[in-house]
Amino acid sequence: MDLQTFKELMQPAGQRALQAAMDMQPREQDFLSHFTALERRFARPIARAALEIAILRLEAAGKFPCARRMYFTRQALEQASSHMVSTYRARRFGGFRYLIDLGCSIGADTLALAGQAPTLGLDRDALRLAMAQANYRSVQASHLCQFIQADLEAPLPLSRGSGAGLFFDPARRWGGRRIHSVENYLPPLPVVHAWLPHFPALGVKISPGVNLAELAGYDAEVEFISLNGDLKEAVLWFGALKSAEKRATLLPGPFTLIRSPELAAEFGARGEQAQIIPLHEPGKYIYEPDGAVLRAGLVQDLGVELGAAQLDADIAYLTSDRLVQTPFARVWPVEAWLPFGLKRLRAALRERDVGRVVVKKRGSPLQPEALIKDLRLEGDQERVIFLTHLQGRPIVILARDELRSV
Repeated sequence: MDLQTFKELMQPAGQRALQAAMDMQPREQDFLSHFTALERRFARPIARAALEIAILRLEAAGKFPCARRMYFTRQALEQASSHMVSTYRARRFGGFRYLIDLGCSIGADTLALAGQAPTLGLDRDALRLAMAQANYRSVQASHLCQFIQADLEAPLPLSRGSGAGLFFDPARRWGGRRIHSVENYLPPLPVVHAWLPHFPALGVKISPGVNLAELAGYDAEVEFISLNGDLKEAVLWFGALKSAEKRATLLPGPFTLIRSPELAAEFGARGEQAQIIPLHEPGKYIYEPDGAVLRAGLVQDLGVELGAAQLDADIAYLTSDRLVQTPFARVWPVEAWLPFGLKRLRAALRERDVGRVVVKKRGSPLQPEALIKDLRLEGDQERVIFLTHLQGRPIVILARDELRSV
């Protein structure tokens, strides 16, 4: 879709085409049949644009409560944060007189930021800016937003030293492929070095899979954010927005985990790679930390909070004889554990009349599907089995159903 087609889509005839497309409840796999029906009634470019928007609106329903009134491109929707994440993130900017959304795209983050203060959105893509304007109008936001076209690799068209809070969301996809290095983001992450002397309060959305070594030259907090158990994104917080070194945040909640001053001092004295919590064989419970905790490097911090040990210094499973409910980890009751061996494991499962297993693993080269096939189980019971290491030795843990948080 180009800008002119989008403008036509916003006219009364285009809106009728869009409503007709929405009434179809279309899916991407049925695009051709839907398109054929629509172009009998509307001009071909408008029919295509209306159908694209209708499909994306339905796909966006899990991200945005107002998705059925919003406008997207495929790539913009894939990169956009969910409303819950954007709203949580925007709260960090409370207290600023105004905010600036750099690389605002279709305006989803801009609208969330505007809940804190009047917000200006900048982007160089004219189509996405037009969609951002339309989204601002369509959701009937009561907050003040403005949008202007600008190239973020040129000097920012902003008053320096204004005390504004900035949020930057560089593109991490190009030609349908993910960009992994921060040096190749569009624009690349190092562009912030030119902004920070004039706008020190800056937040930057980056990939949760970022190579942490690439962030060594940035004086920023790194926050990893998980939504409903799925690791979604990472954010760099600079200047006054920085409040820790690393943070794991779980949504909804929010629940947040940072390193305590006492533990920070211990790591400082013994080295960042020091083993602070004990290593121990499986106890009565096994804990699997959330992905945000893993990426933030806070597994041992969580272990201290739970009074738990690690099975292995290189494996992110925790264990304890005492059950502590926590939002930061899933937990299973341990039934038994044994050194790994196929015959030994098969016998242990058959002894318990186990015919179905869920396989989880860390540090094991085995493929769960192949293992399940090789076990040749028959029985009425089900177990969760963990393939992992105990201080370098391969073991398997048999566990019962996961204990849900209360």
